[in-house]
Amino acid sequence: MSDHATMDAIARLVPEGSRVLDLGCGDGALLDLLQRTRGCTGYGIEIADDNVLACVRRGVDVIQLNLDEGLALFEDNSFDVVLQIDTLQHLRNAEVMLRETARVGKSGIVAFPNFAHWPNRLSVLRGRMPVTRRLPYQWYDTPNIRVGTYKDFEVLAHKNRLRVRDAFGLQDGRVVRWLPNARAGTAVFHFEHA
Repeated sequence: MSDHATMDAIARLVPEGSRVLDLGCGDGALLDLLQRTRGCTGYGIEIADDNVLACVRRGVDVIQLNLDEGLALFEDNSFDVVLQIDTLQHLRNAEVMLRETARVGKSGIVAFPNFAHWPNRLSVLRGRMPVTRRLPYQWYDTPNIRVGTYKDFEVLAHKNRLRVRDAFGLQDGRVVRWLPNARAGTAVFHFEHA
């Protein structure tokens, strides 16, 4: 997720001066933005060599780690905010990592492609898996292990006793609060322990 409007919308959820852990930080663009504009500090977690190098070049502190192995190296409440931006759908242990996010962070922010967005529904009705800007891969070559919807995450958060502080959709860089499950390609949730 690299478009500026989307990153700005997510950055606004992070309090100034926060200590941040960005899980699956990619090239470090969001953490770099948070450091420059919100005075945040913290670390990115990334597995891909080229992304780790990109983080280092940006001046973002990064730890190379496979998230499927967990976050055992961090103590409870080590960070003010833990980010999972376009990460959850790539993990084999998504629910475990959600609980780990809540354990190591005082709050968490998750964003993922919303499979219930109306163009995706239309593709499925036509008998095809969707290929969109947010889901740009064919079904046979996607890096996504799972797909989820805005409503699915509400249920998962409740099941794991997480209190949703804010939730909305993002579409073309705009915040969508009315019918986000159908009208937004990205679901965004800001949560903490209940």
